[in-house]
Amino acid sequence: MDELKLLSNATLGQLADEVRVPRYDRSTLKPGIVHIGLGNFHRAHQAWYLHRLFDAGLNHDWAIIGAGVRAGDAVQREKLLAQDCLTTLIELDPSGKSAEVCGAMIDFLPVEPDNAALITQMADPAIRIVSLTVTEGGYFIDPATGGFATNHADIQHDSTHPDQPCTAFGAIIAALKLRRDAGTGPFTCMSCDNLQGNGAVLRQTVVSLAKLSDATLAAWIEENCSFPDSMVDCIVPATGPSEIALANGFGINDAAPVTHENFRQWVIEDAFCAGRPDWEKAGATLTSDVHDYETMKIRILNGGHQIIAGTGAILGLETIAQTMAYPAIRALLRKVVTEEIAPHVAPVPDCTPLEYLDLIDSRFSNPEIADTTRRVAFDGSSRHPGFIVPSIRNGLKAGTPIEGLALVSAAWARYCLGSREDGSEIAPNDPHWDLLTATAQAAKIDPAHWLGMTQFYGNLAQDTRFASAFAKWLTKIHAGGLDAAMADYLDA
Repeated sequence: MDELKLLSNATLGQLADEVRVPRYDRSTLKPGIVHIGLGNFHRAHQAWYLHRLFDAGLNHDWAIIGAGVRAGDAVQREKLLAQDCLTTLIELDPSGKSAEVCGAMIDFLPVEPDNAALITQMADPAIRIVSLTVTEGGYFIDPATGGFATNHADIQHDSTHPDQPCTAFGAIIAALKLRRDAGTGPFTCMSCDNLQGNGAVLRQTVVSLAKLSDATLAAWIEENCSFPDSMVDCIVPATGPSEIALANGFGINDAAPVTHENFRQWVIEDAFCAGRPDWEKAGATLTSDVHDYETMKIRILNGGHQIIAGTGAILGLETIAQTMAYPAIRALLRKVVTEEIAPHVAPVPDCTPLEYLDLIDSRFSNPEIADTTRRVAFDGSSRHPGFIVPSIRNGLKAGTPIEGLALVSAAWARYCLGSREDGSEIAPNDPHWDLLTATAQAAKIDPAHWLGMTQFYGNLAQDTRFASAFAKWLTKIHAGGLDAAMADYLDA
């Protein structure tokens, strides 16, 4: 192989012909978006849509400035600034791999405890959208009520130090205060995380936090800013040595490449208070109602991920594709979705819930995507309440089956014991891991302990139909193993 080219503006013209590079002059790009949370998903998804618009000669005043609010984001900043904020995107299609360099991001702000640089940048009138990927658990939601968690230490800090906030939301509020006072006007706040009604969730977080320190500003934000819902979809594994090696295989020395599947979808509520790029010209769907798209994706794809990730990890399977090659797990996914989730999901244009199940079956089975069960099972304390529990509640209300969902919940409890069936350790994999492991241990003796975590299950422990089914499956898993429990469910 020829000498690797360090990814940079200067070397774009020296990359192999098979690598698609930006067809636009990056030096002419002007910022229009600040994005907080520069993980792999954003760079393979939202940034790609803008990149393709730029390639078409459109919207060159909508480039992205990256930002982060966690100390660990500084490492990502160093990596990306060293390569002019370029990212190699490697598509993993079973028919072959391809590489594309994305150039939609033009800067990455310093990561600071008081977020001063971020606030200053968001206060710039050129910024018309602030978007976020801060994970489903990052919005300070009280799991028991769905309301705003005012007792969190970071929220207490930001409510008493609004000019030196430690959260992304506090920084947004501080920037909007500067814009209001300067007469600059609002910007659109857009969540790109996997939350039902993510725009409404973001509105709740920002407005509620603002009320704690400045009720007048909170009212101005609520009246003037827009918070569109959006549904995002693309499977994007974490980056490690093998992904870096894939980039090297294309002759590129990239410290932070991203691999992704050969599928993307972005459905956006067309509600922007300060303009927007022409995303629909790059394949996004702009609509007045995102709800049905969100529900289908969150219940079937994200819920489906939770069905197979915990079960696969317990059995020692490392990747999502391996779980789909395990007949019992694949059958579990299809039966639970078909009988217990899909009946409560409305169709969207050109796709029914069962057609969508076929699509995700194919996507999850892609052997080229080394998406790990560990990554997908991470933060189950946010993902199960968000992706599984709503389907349980639908089934209980409608009187439809919930046995499979109870089995999936029991498998999560078994996963949180912190060991696989072969005795090997499952390393901590949740912000609440200590609580979860202690409760899972207690639930071996009395399964009611698990459902007693009302912060995750609300009042489900009081529903005898679900509580009985959960206790039955957890007892079966501990007595005879997960395979036997799955076989009992599949044979029923």
